[in-house]
Amino acid sequence: MESITVVSLLDVISELFSDEISIAVSNTKEYIYYRPSKRVDLKIRPGDSIKEGTIAFKALHMKQKISEFIDRDVFGIPYHGMAVPFFHAGKLEGCVTAIFPTLTSGKLVVTIKTEDGWIPIPFSQVIYFEAKDKKTYVFGKEHSGTHKYSLQEFEFLLPKDYFIRCHRSFIVNVNHIKAIYPDTHSTFVLSMDNGDQVPVSQSYSSYFRRLLGF
Repeated sequence: MESITVVSLLDVISELFSDEISIAVSNTKEYIYYRPSKRVDLKIRPGDSIKEGTIAFKALHMKQKISEFIDRDVFGIPYHGMAVPFFHAGKLEGCVTAIFPTLTSGKLVVTIKTEDGWIPIPFSQVIYFEAKDKKTYVFGKEHSGTHKYSLQEFEFLLPKDYFIRCHRSFIVNVNHIKAIYPDTHSTFVLSMDNGDQVPVSQSYSSYFRRLLGF
């Protein structure tokens, strides 16, 4: 069999994992491989040093499997991860880390800012989120406004069973999709039940189709 690169092998292995799990591989000092998921991206780059406080750091330091929640102070976003160190001839060589999105914090509403004040909107009534002009806009059935959180932060707070990232600028509530229309270059346009249209970008189209089952 012809030789293959470590990166190629890791790319193949990562395909065995869910699209919602990011995979990071490191030696004892720095990351050598990273595949982000659609749900969580810690912005790790090969060559980045392993930060103190991460589960990779803890697994390497303790030389054992570590599984725990890491708050937003380390990478700027919260995540749950599992890190397993690996050895060769009894010597510590590195670590493999699986990074999972956090579950919803239990909040049932998102509180938007309007011209007159703030309005709490139940998650079920939120139609979609849009990032535009360095702000996050929240569109609900009866009210719309802005919120201080970024779309990436919302991905970790929203119930993932019905909120889906479909574009770098949009998150939609699938319960408010009225119809899905094909667009150019394997993309889609979502017709929402409030009359708005939301794009599904090419980079999210396969992920979107898989989650909705079409």
